[in-house]
Amino acid sequence: MATRLFRTSIYTLSALAVLTGCTMPAAAPGDPLADKQSPGPSSPDNEIFIYTVYPVFGKEDVWEKQVGQFLKKKFPELTFKHAQWDNPGRQYQDLIAAGTVPDIIFDNPGMNYQRYILKNDLQYDMSDLIKKYNFDTSQLNPAFMAQIQRLSPEGKMYGLPFMSGEFVLFYNKDIFDKFGVDYPKDGMTYDEIYEMAKKLTRVEGERTYKGYQQHPGLYMTYNQLSLSPLSLTEDKADLSSPGWKKLVDNLRRFYEIPANQFTSVDDFPKGNMAMTVHVSGKIVQWYEQNKNLNFDIASMPSFADAPGVKAQPNINVAYITKQSTKKDQAFQVIQYLLSEEMQINYAKDGNIGALQTPKVQEAFGKNLPQMQGKHAQAIFYGKNAMPPAARAPGLTYIDVPVHNVFQPLIFSESKDSVTALRMVEEAATKAIQTEKAASQ
Repeated sequence: MATRLFRTSIYTLSALAVLTGCTMPAAAPGDPLADKQSPGPSSPDNEIFIYTVYPVFGKEDVWEKQVGQFLKKKFPELTFKHAQWDNPGRQYQDLIAAGTVPDIIFDNPGMNYQRYILKNDLQYDMSDLIKKYNFDTSQLNPAFMAQIQRLSPEGKMYGLPFMSGEFVLFYNKDIFDKFGVDYPKDGMTYDEIYEMAKKLTRVEGERTYKGYQQHPGLYMTYNQLSLSPLSLTEDKADLSSPGWKKLVDNLRRFYEIPANQFTSVDDFPKGNMAMTVHVSGKIVQWYEQNKNLNFDIASMPSFADAPGVKAQPNINVAYITKQSTKKDQAFQVIQYLLSEEMQINYAKDGNIGALQTPKVQEAFGKNLPQMQGKHAQAIFYGKNAMPPAARAPGLTYIDVPVHNVFQPLIFSESKDSVTALRMVEEAATKAIQTEKAASQ
């Protein structure tokens, strides 16, 4: 079963190892690593070095189209260098070893923040710059801001939210039409979608129609109940609350519908799946995979006692590094990237920014023919669940594999929900103790 947790717009970098003590590869012409081979800042005063972590602006031509060309026009007095973690030799440790600490980093605020930003002492409190340049953070998505604030102790701001991948409900119109079921609407609950799924899960000869699929790992990681898999006060995992059982029971009932066993949410383009929840970026990808697929989107389902609350933020963040000698210029660059003008530009290319004014929302997908005719406003329906509260300072962080609750424990081993949660909790707590011992 395809239950491996991936972050997309979901980030997969937590599975990569940082190369330490490695031999530096030969630098390509124009590569930032070719210009600096000794520690300490040595770049020209008007040069801003920006580092992006895949999949943010996945390729250089995407970066240039969506960001680079606009920065050059807005800041003609500056020059910009851009590098991306997309292969060995371009990872955090490699840049630092070469004396090429970036001025700005775009990365996610999850495990990468703990593992790379903090452990390399790159974090910088942007609070004074926010005040100096009168930047109004209240205009940004509040859940996005909360995601950063929980990682920034004592009221500091170590970054600003930039873009996000939102989850939506995809549905196959042809299957709904075939079985005479009304299409999903924005604001539906899991209970309502469950009743639909039972009607839409059918076996006709050798063809199985699956009513509903949702990736268990993503569902748990970005859960709508704002639950943390780590204790907020102790160095241990904590999956024992009633909320975690409610979360697991809610999804497992869908996979207990006969013939609706979990396979993969990415089977949707094959045309035999009535509904699935996935990131909005799949609109374009799945259209390209099957241009005959007659589908649309609605808001992802919510819990009945928390109507309109969708998944926690799946964001990437703009950081200024502590080592940068051009923090003012770097902040002005970030401020411009978060302006309505630039956020509209991103939205036209199907990106979800931290600024979600009516004009930005209306612009979403305008440059993408694959988006035409789709109910794009479903992406902005409701509000993100707030991230869990911040943990006490000094506690050990690990990436708890919450997807293991479903695979293998429920799907393969048929554990009850409480047992599956306890087993993951115990394994994660042991991993925390191992991590603590290794760092001492």
